[in-house]
Amino acid sequence: MTAVEEPVVTTRSIRGAHPLEPLTADEISTAAALLRAERGLGDSARFVFVTLHEPPKSAVLGWTPDAAPLPREAHVVLYDRATRTTYEAVVSLTDRTIVSWTPVDGVQPPIMAEEFTSCEAIVQADPRWQEAMRKRGIEDFSLAMIDPWASSWTGPEDDPSARRIARPLTWVRSAPGEHGYARPVEGLVVVVDLDAGEVVEVADHGVVPLPGRPGNYEEPWLFEPGNVPAVEAYRTDVAPISITQPDGPSFTVDGHAVTWLGWHLRIGFTPREGLVLHEVGYAGRPIVYRASLAEMYVPYGDPAPTHRFKNVFDQGEYGVGWLANPLTLGCDCVGHIHYFDGTVNDNDGDPVTIPNAVCMHEEDAGIAWKHTDFRTGAVQVRRRRRLVISTIVTVGNYEYGYFWYLYTDGTIEYEVKLTGVISTGAVAPGEVPAHGTLVAPGLYGPHHQHFFCVRLDMTVDGTANTVVEVDSAPSPPGPANPHGNAWQTHRTVLTGEAAAQRDVDASKARYWKIESAERTSALGAPTAYALMPGANVPPMYSADAVFAPRAGFTQHQLWVTAADDTQRYAAGDYPNQHPGGQGLPAYVAGDRPLEGRDVVVWYTFGAHHVVRPEDWPVMPVSTVGFMLKPSGFFDGNPSLDFPPSAPHCHGG
Repeated sequence: MTAVEEPVVTTRSIRGAHPLEPLTADEISTAAALLRAERGLGDSARFVFVTLHEPPKSAVLGWTPDAAPLPREAHVVLYDRATRTTYEAVVSLTDRTIVSWTPVDGVQPPIMAEEFTSCEAIVQADPRWQEAMRKRGIEDFSLAMIDPWASSWTGPEDDPSARRIARPLTWVRSAPGEHGYARPVEGLVVVVDLDAGEVVEVADHGVVPLPGRPGNYEEPWLFEPGNVPAVEAYRTDVAPISITQPDGPSFTVDGHAVTWLGWHLRIGFTPREGLVLHEVGYAGRPIVYRASLAEMYVPYGDPAPTHRFKNVFDQGEYGVGWLANPLTLGCDCVGHIHYFDGTVNDNDGDPVTIPNAVCMHEEDAGIAWKHTDFRTGAVQVRRRRRLVISTIVTVGNYEYGYFWYLYTDGTIEYEVKLTGVISTGAVAPGEVPAHGTLVAPGLYGPHHQHFFCVRLDMTVDGTANTVVEVDSAPSPPGPANPHGNAWQTHRTVLTGEAAAQRDVDASKARYWKIESAERTSALGAPTAYALMPGANVPPMYSADAVFAPRAGFTQHQLWVTAADDTQRYAAGDYPNQHPGGQGLPAYVAGDRPLEGRDVVVWYTFGAHHVVRPEDWPVMPVSTVGFMLKPSGFFDGNPSLDFPPSAPHCHGG
């Protein structure tokens, strides 16, 4: 597929008065400088995340462009290595004061960018690790790749109050530029004290031969002499596809505000969550106040020493925003593109701009609706279009693409695209792994799962909403159902948080409606949007697994909570090294009432990965997600007014 070079517009620091505009680079610098000056911070103070401290929902909803600006504030997570203390601060950018400064005891913030890079050097310098590598015939330590895996929770020795650790794993290239994940160093687990900058433990569970076959996939001409390319040449039978919009796109952009074919929304971006959608609505009617990834969790199902602690919270233990890729026209996005930069911080508190962190464009999405009157020959057909808002992140070996789609029929879809490289393990020659799949001689991909939780702060025609579970079931036999063919839908109102912990049930075609408690359609029913589950799986690990409490949100696919701006993350604010119990299970402990209230819907969906040989050496994209579909929100098909395509494709 080739891209036509359309004009590309990049939003950098276009400022509006809207209170949800992301922090600018200058505002990040100002927040860090104020904290350094007011708190006397030294070099040991490390800035984890600096992001917008969003005003209360009620204040934002009550704000109008002609009103006075709401206060601009930054929320800062900071870690002091000298005292091993985590702090949260709120900084007023309006008044240039420190609003709050709070130590947070007993937690560890996410692994930082500087720790990503330092971990490799720390491990390579350790004599015990070097000796383990020599046992495997490795003398050139510069060929080693050290991935800084989060520690998980293996027992009291991981107490976040005691030390800040990671458990990096080792791979080794056979030559510079080779695909390092083709040669895992099986059985070698290292514990690094990230504050002390030293290895505190090396556990070598025995030598497994390094797999011998390369796994390269890059262009043949990029390889150094002696390296083995994946393909000798590219195929020549691929005809180009051109995507053009000669009159430009149908969307308009003002700062981070977007309008498109009846839709209106705002684009947000944070270093922890990445892409955030704000104030999504249609024709002036609100639907979702805030939509964000609330956590992603990847537990591995292999009991081998190198893999059993691998259960990572890629958002809460790292942050997906600062790992976003700069996207490229014709590669990641095709067509007439509008890019939004992502502005994050480094660990000194200085701003870092990720150019083109968010891509927005339109796509043809097939047939929207069609009917042929077979008696008259009259044909009516309309094409469907969608607005694509996407970001792609690299978390170590994996790539994740997060895609929001808005459709001309009022549908909202969320899709995660998974690609990149599997996390590999090695087995002895001739051995078949019990908990994974061979992808090359001596090389396997362990079984694992990916769970994504999306937080939907709903405002369907206002903040007073009710969530209803809808099941379908056969009608009882009898005079009213003489042929046994009848079935009905059954509604269960989720009145409180205890009752609103629900699971997908395909046998009942289960879905959930978020209904307005104040507005009805022309037919007298509450206006509503329906959450329609896509493919999903439950966790495969035992409920008694040592790490199970860390991911309590995966116990159910749907949770509903009373709206609370401080409850934003499904596994809690600080899952790193935490034994569990945070997040959604704690949020719902009070069993707050939900009916006709301001509510947040949390939906968790899982990708089940039994690795295939076709997933090596780089994974073809697989997808998982869900939809929000209008269900009585409109009084009929909202895309009836969409014009026919040119050339003329209807008639009679």
